[in-house]
Amino acid sequence: MYRHKYVLIIGLLSSLVVIQGCWSSKEIEDLSVYAGLALDVGERTAMERDLESQGAKYYKRDLVTATVQIVPIKSFERQEKSKEKQVLKYSNLRLTGDSVFEIMRQYSTRRDRPVIGHHLKVIVVSTKLAQQQNMDQLMDFVLRDNDIRPSCRVFFSKGRAYDTFLSDQPEEVPSFRINSLIQNSYRTNKVLQEVNLTQLDGLIHSKQSFLLQNIVTSNGQIEFAGAGIIKGDKGKWIGDLNQENVESVSWVKGTGQGGVIKSYDWRNETISYEIKSMKSKTTVKLKGDALSFHVAIESTGRLIENWDPEENPSEMAYLERAEKVFEERLKKMIDNLMWKMQTKYKVDVAGFGKHLSIKYPHKWKEVKGNWDEVFSQVPVTFDITFKITDFGSSTK
Repeated sequence: MYRHKYVLIIGLLSSLVVIQGCWSSKEIEDLSVYAGLALDVGERTAMERDLESQGAKYYKRDLVTATVQIVPIKSFERQEKSKEKQVLKYSNLRLTGDSVFEIMRQYSTRRDRPVIGHHLKVIVVSTKLAQQQNMDQLMDFVLRDNDIRPSCRVFFSKGRAYDTFLSDQPEEVPSFRINSLIQNSYRTNKVLQEVNLTQLDGLIHSKQSFLLQNIVTSNGQIEFAGAGIIKGDKGKWIGDLNQENVESVSWVKGTGQGGVIKSYDWRNETISYEIKSMKSKTTVKLKGDALSFHVAIESTGRLIENWDPEENPSEMAYLERAEKVFEERLKKMIDNLMWKMQTKYKVDVAGFGKHLSIKYPHKWKEVKGNWDEVFSQVPVTFDITFKITDFGSSTK
């Protein structure tokens, strides 16, 4: 009996050693954890110019201004009479140079706590910078760094990337807000499917053109506004698709999870279609050297809004007529997308090349080196079918 008690005591004492924690651990308050990284065209801040005039400079070119958004910091500061004043829960630190990695280490000359990228959520690159510098160059450090998680998401900014890290809501962290917005893709197909670092690495090295979600800003507010195009063979930004174009891409690829198509009926009154499902099937045809694509799109949905008091949505004839209106609307949207892809920018950002590589790998091997140019000349046809399954709980 005493022997069992002795063994139990030894076991309990041993467990105390095990649960002490990691001997090399550091408290989060002793680190500068950055949740966001913004990359802009190099432009030294007034503070940088002032400090450099006093000798705080090193050998570099001013190509990139990198901003890290650091969290957490103290959320409240005590004031007189025990009142609390709310302040920002994050801090933005900017430095300029020509090496993202060197800039990261340069932060250590300003802060007593080293910056740590284990919890980096988002990277925002200004389109102006991506027009000047190759994306492979800009992303080289973050793709090599083992501390940065591959799940980190990448975006474009139409204006300064730094501005996306500002908020008019002091209680929120802008990097977290941007990261969460991508989850709204099930509500609207204007939100592009996420591109994380793992996917970006593959896209860059495939030399194929691709899209990144655009962010625009105004007075501390942000909005997803279309997508920026990276030209595969150049690796640089060449232009944008608008929100409707992004919607059309999801229809062509069949990746949309939800959303709406709004149009106007034969009396020019507003009608809206809520997407419940969408399917897309791309057929590749190859006759000799003649290549073509045919895309069949099907969708079921709900007539969710009708501004025409003269019509009764419960009548089958009306629903069939409304289906044609929505089909025609989507056709015009897709026509505009195809014009931009095949004529304006000469890029395939809707996955046609992937279908070709699966169906005819020998043909893909022949054309993949200049696929964007080849695709710009390839005929693409569409069949679009909508089915309104219900019209809500009211007929008027």
